[in-house]
Amino acid sequence: MSYFTKTIRGVAVAALTLVASTTFAQEELKIIAPAGPGGGWDSAARSIQQVLTQNGLAKSVQVVNVPGAGGTIGLAQFVNTAKGDPSQLLVNGITMVGAILSNKAPVNLDQVTPIARLTGDPLVIVVPANSPIKAIEELAAAVKADPAKVTWAGGSAGGADHILAALFTKAAGSDPAKVNYVAFSGGGEALAAMLGGKVTAGVSGYGEFESQIKAGKLRALALSAGKRLAGVDVPTLKEQGMNVEVVNWRAIMGAPDITDEERKALTDKIEKVVQSKEWAEILKQKGWDDYYLAGEPFQAFLKEEQERVGEVLRSVGLVKS
Repeated sequence: MSYFTKTIRGVAVAALTLVASTTFAQEELKIIAPAGPGGGWDSAARSIQQVLTQNGLAKSVQVVNVPGAGGTIGLAQFVNTAKGDPSQLLVNGITMVGAILSNKAPVNLDQVTPIARLTGDPLVIVVPANSPIKAIEELAAAVKADPAKVTWAGGSAGGADHILAALFTKAAGSDPAKVNYVAFSGGGEALAAMLGGKVTAGVSGYGEFESQIKAGKLRALALSAGKRLAGVDVPTLKEQGMNVEVVNWRAIMGAPDITDEERKALTDKIEKVVQSKEWAEILKQKGWDDYYLAGEPFQAFLKEEQERVGEVLRSVGLVKS
């Protein structure tokens, strides 16, 4: 066999391998939700699964829950087992950024392949309906007077809820290192603590507290987003004179060491998901903002967000300088 023939055959085999790999990514996908069933990452993963299959963008999509440590257990499993596999994806978000730092995780987001930011979940600050605090200015005044006496309920330490409590404390004119934050493993536990009068205020995605707000059991003081939610009569922090904005964004990542072609195929697939009418309906149902960002702009955002979150967590003592 001549050198020329060997070369042509090698090129053909490489091309067939790439096609097979890309085709497999299009046919069968696995999405890791690095949290338990029912939470935001699980909901995002299953929403993606639903739209991919409904629109024929994948033959089958499996969602696997790997909970623990703010998503870093799922991240570690993904980094260690999915290398070079274009059929595997990982849902993550701002909470994982914080957990990597606060837990001193042995893995980080530089080890995976960014695909796209998908949704933004505006956070809401609430107090129990029977609280003497009626407005955000009163909560800010209490925090400024003595932050230790204001107890916050929210999700995992270092997550979006904790970040908002710290930034609010700083904006109120107090030391964020003194924020009195109680981390709960689930929204239900945080809600029970608020309704039971065990904490001063709570933070979560608006969707998680919406039914209790509408039922009159919780009083919504402010949203952390840059603009109001459509159909929701709750002002933003910025409207009320506090220059604080935190969005609980969620994103999807590809496996380590996939090729540029595989990355493009996955990015194109996710773009079709977010452009679909089914996805638009999901955003409406769940109260999520369309926060889509892909390619180099998403990579730049991810870098900036890691720096911002690190700065906040250092200010509250969760991360040492």
